[in-house]
Amino acid sequence: MKYSTDIDISVPRDRVVALFSDPDTVSEWQESFIRMDYVSGELGQAGNVHNLVHKMGRREMVMKETILTNDLPDFFSATYEAGSVWNIVENTFTDTADGGTHWHIDTEFRCKGFMKIMTMVMPGMFKKQTTKMMVDFKSWAESL
Repeated sequence: MKYSTDIDISVPRDRVVALFSDPDTVSEWQESFIRMDYVSGELGQAGNVHNLVHKMGRREMVMKETILTNDLPDFFSATYEAGSVWNIVENTFTDTADGGTHWHIDTEFRCKGFMKIMTMVMPGMFKKQTTKMMVDFKSWAESL
């Protein structure tokens, strides 16, 4: 399953990218985020691996993040793996005419088992979650 999402943020691109790429601020805009555990590689560079821990209801979910490309301020891509779910997220940041930032995300999910059924039955659920994360980031960034 593939989809794209977009949002405009009324903050200059350099500031948006600095906020987006700061691991110490993730909990400010991702409400389920608990912590990031280093696994391997040079921080923020291609090949860097972290385990991202999120609170999902009463349990913790661990998601492995592997950075594929870090060409910020323009482009950042990574894969995320958790159980039977694998996805790739490609983020593109561009300047808007009014001095803000346009954030575009291309996402692809590959799932097995029950989660594969979920992508077929409720594909909008995945896009809705990505959009919520982007809106939360926008609100937080614009409030600073």
